[in-house]
Amino acid sequence: MDFGYFANFSNHGLVKPYGQILNEARDLAMTIEDAGWDSIWFSEHHFGHEGFEVFPNAIMLCTDIAARTSLIRLGQAANIVTFWNPLRFVEDIAVLDHMSNGRVEVGIGRGVYGREASNLNKDADLKDQAKNFRLFAETVELMKKAWTQDFISHQGEFFTYSEPGLIWNHPDSPKSKTFMNMETNEIEKISILPKPLQKPHPQLWQVVDSTSSIEWAAKNDINVIMWIPTVKTLKKRFEIYRDARSEKLGSEVPLGEGISLVRDMFCAENMEDAQRFGGEGIIKYLKWICHWRGLGNHLDPGEELPDTQGKLDALTYEWLHPRNMLFGTPEYIVEKIKELQSELNLQSLMLWSHFPDVPHETAMQSINLFNEEVLPHFKSSSVKLANRAEMTI
Repeated sequence: MDFGYFANFSNHGLVKPYGQILNEARDLAMTIEDAGWDSIWFSEHHFGHEGFEVFPNAIMLCTDIAARTSLIRLGQAANIVTFWNPLRFVEDIAVLDHMSNGRVEVGIGRGVYGREASNLNKDADLKDQAKNFRLFAETVELMKKAWTQDFISHQGEFFTYSEPGLIWNHPDSPKSKTFMNMETNEIEKISILPKPLQKPHPQLWQVVDSTSSIEWAAKNDINVIMWIPTVKTLKKRFEIYRDARSEKLGSEVPLGEGISLVRDMFCAENMEDAQRFGGEGIIKYLKWICHWRGLGNHLDPGEELPDTQGKLDALTYEWLHPRNMLFGTPEYIVEKIKELQSELNLQSLMLWSHFPDVPHETAMQSINLFNEEVLPHFKSSSVKLANRAEMTI
């Protein structure tokens, strides 16, 4: 089983110097690499003066961590590609792939906060979901073209490359019908350099919730990341992905293949300490997120929310814990991960403990206890040593 860390750091109230947060992320990355984790994932969020998410550029964070590590894979959960110029994005990813010796995993998403889209790319406005999705789909199409073709041309709803009417005539740039009109000297195609080290390109991962997004990702050779749902609800979503992927490939894909699950985790010596040290932080973060998302994703199939005065009144630790939280003793967490394996054939699990207002040292206590008493149940201690030996051959 692969383990990744969802490094969605917060600085609630903006009380820490930003350099301290960066140093904490570096400490985390080196700790989990030494313990044998497989990957670390950073998020992209903007304009968050409240401090619930503090990393606006996941690629830059991955670049910093790439220079300080040698084995751990570097992911983004996710790059909000609807905010990016797709060609600039693929260049940055390709450079990172070379800098990290091919350790990049590319997470992509459509966005969740209206204030981000409205100020970064109005075409990505979440009030028009259909337009946002068309922009997302065209961006992904362009990304794949740019990574895999020597020269590309594209004319779509949102992007046109090469820009019509651009005349190119330079003595040190030999003319070629490969990319230009030989009579008019107009550029018709452009080339993206460098191409990624991984061929044909790094693995794409899409953050998904809806059935349509799950099916679209499966049919477009994209792995998926899921977060909140209960095991019963996840099973239906895992089956949707498996069935759509099997149909696309024309062969049976095992349940769980191509899927990573994010779980909120706090590992402690007893159940009470897990709640005491991490409970308030995760509830605070979920109230932030669920203001937009609601609580429907937390329900079992057919279940209805209790009738409450406020839409988030049901969001308590006691209501949430049995649904999707890995908060508790090492023994409890081992049992719950084994349940995910047996019910979902889960092959990739992302965890995090850096919730709002949880000090870095406290989060690291959770991670270190997990490393000592949970991880050995799922990963051989020889894995890290074998990987290091392979890197030196």
